Amino acid sequence: MTLSFAPPSEPSLPLHVIAQPDLDDWLKDQPEQIAQWVEASGFTGAMGKVLLIPGPDGAPQLALAGYGKSSSRARKRFPLAAAAEVLPKGHYHIASGVPSDVLSTECLGWLLTGYAFDRYANQSPAKARLVAPEGVDAARIEVLANAEALIRDLVNTPASDMGPGQLQAAAENLTQEFGATCNTILGDALLEQNFPMIHTVGRAAAQAPRLIEMTWGNSGPKLTLVGKGVCFDTGGLNLKPGNSMALMKKDMGGAANVLGLARMIMALKLPVQLRVLIPAVENSVSGNAFRPGDILTSRKGLTVEINNTDAEGRLVLADALALADEGEPDLIISMATLTGAARVAVGSDLAPFYTDDDTAANALANAAAQAADPVWRMPFHEPYESMIEPGIADLDNAPAGAFAGSITAALFLRRFAGDSRYIHFDIYSWQPGKAPGRSKGGLGQGPRALLTALPEILGL
Repeated sequence: MTLSFAPPSEPSLPLHVIAQPDLDDWLKDQPEQIAQWVEASGFTGAMGKVLLIPGPDGAPQLALAGYGKSSSRARKRFPLAAAAEVLPKGHYHIASGVPSDVLSTECLGWLLTGYAFDRYANQSPAKARLVAPEGVDAARIEVLANAEALIRDLVNTPASDMGPGQLQAAAENLTQEFGATCNTILGDALLEQNFPMIHTVGRAAAQAPRLIEMTWGNSGPKLTLVGKGVCFDTGGLNLKPGNSMALMKKDMGGAANVLGLARMIMALKLPVQLRVLIPAVENSVSGNAFRPGDILTSRKGLTVEINNTDAEGRLVLADALALADEGEPDLIISMATLTGAARVAVGSDLAPFYTDDDTAANALANAAAQAADPVWRMPFHEPYESMIEPGIADLDNAPAGAFAGSITAALFLRRFAGDSRYIHFDIYSWQPGKAPGRSKGGLGQGPRALLTALPEILGL
């Protein structure tokens, strides 16, 4: 599925986007028959309400889309998408009503109404298509929309069809599309090349564990993206209860999001040397599964006591981050569906991130608002370092107690990023219920904010 604007050469219906407080003023400037039609229809400008107004021949001559009140728009990421989802099939162009500072965002939301995950059953995405307004970067918006569609498709696909091998294939397809290169270290070769924790976590699964590496670009700052690719997480021998296992197909959401971000970077030809690292595993139960109480030695040489096999994501990321740091990049970004503690802290809609770099944090905060991709900075709180130091080993993968779980996981990962400039995202990558421009299911969290912030962070 490709999400795109309607061809400007084809006929389109003018669409007036009307906020509730502005309806009376808009009607004052309209012919009497239009004002009467609007009044008779009961159209008020409420968000998500639409109205087609016929001309003398009975065919629609224009359309209205309710834009609601400012208070209701503040609660939606893509307010115009609420109307786009219910407009009749056809082509439309925005004639008035959308402020210029949110026009690009509203266009993106409109394109995203055309997304549907239809691999297993027919779906019904919105059929109304938008002609790109003057003044927006239509090509960039299409890139963002299709990267989001890629993320959603990957996360929505169940583990029966999205294991480590299929995740590798998705990365390889991306490299073919953009002329990148992809190499994979598979199975026991992980031990030979010193990725012991990736191998340990994935060795009990039917599909062999692997480390996927994609590279693109040969000039500019070195940017390395690391994404958690746990294609299904049973919890290992610390087996999850059924309710907690229900959404574990999305435990590779970090990998999906870095692939989506990589797609944006390559499609827009950002002047960077891009490297993507994805440790791809299933955390399964078998006779050779790793156990609580085991002590693992990581690629970096740090030893890790396993106090919960369900805290496996940080283990596979640790080996990948150590490799990333060895390349001396200008920036490492890791993305992972890592902790339930992050959800308790900020819910499903915000993407929390950690960094010691105030410049990067400020750039992300500003970019998030522009990109309609909300993020929230969390602290690398130094006094909690002792919580991840068990004494019997260098590190503890699951500190005892119920407090600060997202922070201690981030502190654990920072140990492996070394001295590199580092940003870590602890995302959810799932939309619990349908919202304008966001279907229920897989969701990108953080890539648009990062893309918007990268020029300032890396000096591009």
